[in-house]
Amino acid sequence: MVLIAELLLALAYGVLAHLAAAWRSDALSLAALLLAAPLAARRAWAWLSLAPLAAAAYWLYAVGHAGIPLLLVPVAFIGLIAWVFARTLRAGRQPLIARIVGALEGRPGEALAPELAAYTRALTAAWAWLLGLLALFNLVLAAIAVPDGLLASLGVAPPVSITRTQWSWCANLLNYGVVAGMFAGEYAYRARRFPGRYAGFGDFLRRMGGLGPAFWRDLLR
Repeated sequence: MVLIAELLLALAYGVLAHLAAAWRSDALSLAALLLAAPLAARRAWAWLSLAPLAAAAYWLYAVGHAGIPLLLVPVAFIGLIAWVFARTLRAGRQPLIARIVGALEGRPGEALAPELAAYTRALTAAWAWLLGLLALFNLVLAAIAVPDGLLASLGVAPPVSITRTQWSWCANLLNYGVVAGMFAGEYAYRARRFPGRYAGFGDFLRRMGGLGPAFWRDLLR
């Protein structure tokens, strides 16, 4: 139930953030920012920060700048997930994708076959790079958005510019498409390179979901 609630919050945040940018509504920006806070609250320290975050969001709304931090939410979120992938590549740690594959095959914590271990390490690195570049791309878009992007808010005219609506299509919608495309494309490649592991894409998704919310929460710690 907690995982379902988090997914619904994420969906609601994306819709509100896009509408706030498209309609340039400070009220909707405030609502989106207040939704982003519980999405981040996966640790005890994060829960303690909810009240000051909500107060800061309301203050930004009151002074007419609720849209500014909204520009940085995709950068921070995607950058955080990139770091989660990258940190598991350090010596002595099991790559994140290797942990998922081990759990899918009923061998959590065990060493994978050499070829599969090398593949899962390379795939973990690929996800880290993709998400890191996507976070950087979102930061550039946030900087050049007008009339109230990061540069414009500092009184600097960006050399090239996009509208807030164009920013929103990329930050709140295109990001999901890139991630979904990588996920589906990688599965198609892996199914050919390591055949016989899944009955199909639906079976793969079912088994991923079958790992349960506790596994996914522990994976991101």
